[in-house]
Amino acid sequence: MKRIKLVLLCLLAGVGLQAQGDLMSSLRSRPYPQWFSDAKLGIFVHYGLYSVPSYSGKEQYAEWFYKGLISGDSLRINFQKEVFGEDFRYEDYKHIFKAELFDADAWAELFKRSGAKYVVFTSKHHDGYCMYDSRYAKGWSSATTAPQRDFCKELTDAVRKRDMKMCMYYSLTEWTNPLYRWTVDTLKSIDEYVEKHLHPQFKEMVDMFSPSLVFSDGDWDFDYKTFKSDELVSYYFDKVGEEAIVNDRWGGGFDYGYVTPEYSEAIKQTERPWAECRGLSRSFGLNRNADLESYLTSEELIRHFVRLVAAGGGLTINVGPAADGSIPLLQQERLSDLGQWLEINGEAIYGCTTFTKSEESYDVLLPRADKQIDFDWVRNAPLKAMPADNFSIHWHTEIVPEKTEKVKFYLKADDNAGFQIKDEKSEVVFRLAADKEQVASEVKLKKNHKYTFELVYQEKTHEASVQLLWESASIERQPVSSSSWYWIGEMGWKQSYVCFTVNNDNLYATALEPLSERLVFGLDKAPSEDMKVCLLGKKPIYLDWNYNPDTKRMTIDTSKLRPCDVESKGAWVFRLEGYMQNK
Repeated sequence: MKRIKLVLLCLLAGVGLQAQGDLMSSLRSRPYPQWFSDAKLGIFVHYGLYSVPSYSGKEQYAEWFYKGLISGDSLRINFQKEVFGEDFRYEDYKHIFKAELFDADAWAELFKRSGAKYVVFTSKHHDGYCMYDSRYAKGWSSATTAPQRDFCKELTDAVRKRDMKMCMYYSLTEWTNPLYRWTVDTLKSIDEYVEKHLHPQFKEMVDMFSPSLVFSDGDWDFDYKTFKSDELVSYYFDKVGEEAIVNDRWGGGFDYGYVTPEYSEAIKQTERPWAECRGLSRSFGLNRNADLESYLTSEELIRHFVRLVAAGGGLTINVGPAADGSIPLLQQERLSDLGQWLEINGEAIYGCTTFTKSEESYDVLLPRADKQIDFDWVRNAPLKAMPADNFSIHWHTEIVPEKTEKVKFYLKADDNAGFQIKDEKSEVVFRLAADKEQVASEVKLKKNHKYTFELVYQEKTHEASVQLLWESASIERQPVSSSSWYWIGEMGWKQSYVCFTVNNDNLYATALEPLSERLVFGLDKAPSEDMKVCLLGKKPIYLDWNYNPDTKRMTIDTSKLRPCDVESKGAWVFRLEGYMQNK
């Protein structure tokens, strides 16, 4: 009898695995709704219990405040003690989170004015606190604690009333759920959490709000089969229908959903739709410890958005409201300025497709000098004028050791770096290469011999850091440096100056730098002689142009434009009418 039961269990398990595989295959074959590809711009809102402290390190996510308390982050722990009291706990924020200035209609009106086509709201973040009346979060939701409000419902009604798509962010994980505590219950099965909490609560959220898009997150530690994410997504699609779309964060191996690079524009080609998600500053939740310089200016936001769209993607730009429910005026200004730009230039954005190339650029090289190579730029570049991705730095220096000894070098970089030492004959005597993880090796350096140290660093995407240390019998481990010399460096990157999009047989060339006498760029196909070119505005201005078939360069004459003719700021769009008709 036991043997029969065992055979049946094995058969059922096999059927279950096959069914899961079939379900995933079905999801992969499902087309993506056109509305998302056409929308280009969405608003992300991170609002929750973490909005009460609204605090973190300058390069940290403020919405991860609770995680900082759990993991022993002294900055967050000391801040909470100093501001809220020695015995105050994160759970106590639910008593003082009032949202007294929250106005869903005012929010929705701002988002509409920004030019956004969809809004993504945090229904539940990693702390598990729900922003709607969830029966699976008793005493831990905005409806049952101090606010006494269902933020998801109020905002859903306001957003849909203004003909925008309402979407929900939902965290698969909760840091301190008693059924499974992340980073604590690492030896425990997650199955009970999945069956008793994750699945029923997710379905509850879908049933209550029927969001046009679900942005899943918190899939760090498990594959999609453990989360049974394919079942969640299938349930959601069945409920909402053809307009439904999900992102790509449902667990390892889940290769469906629109792609969501975070604080990175490095993605250029993918068969799936994509949209970068990022904040106006370096955090999603409001960080009151942020510097003004960490915020994108309106012009930077516009140019960044244009480059994403030209590359075939979109942008889900985040706002972080204050605890009282108000959106800080600086954030409102940025969204309003973007909306004003889109009022004039929206035809070069909404519903556009890519051209044969996304942009043209020129090389920029800038010198620098550093006492040591030990940098962690996090998600930034060394200069604000540089792109946060795809740049390089080449350093070199010369040293003459005072003694002969073996020296050990430690190299670490994100994304990668190469270090080499040349002797007096310019022959390479030592090499070291690093990619993410620290590497180490040693070499014997001779007294009174001159050596040239060279380090080439390359940043491709997301985080940016590089560190070179040395250690010997006479040197304790430390960055390679000396009081008598500098590392001489040169930073290099591609500076984009014009981007391209296509819509209704028109080619759009968007200049990213202030207009001067002319705008020049390459076109492989000669335009027709009667093609018209205009600068977009409330009243388009038609301009002279010429094309050189030998160099295949297009020149638009902007010398006659007056300051009052130029209505946009940050980027300027030229429409090449009908250029795409004769491909």
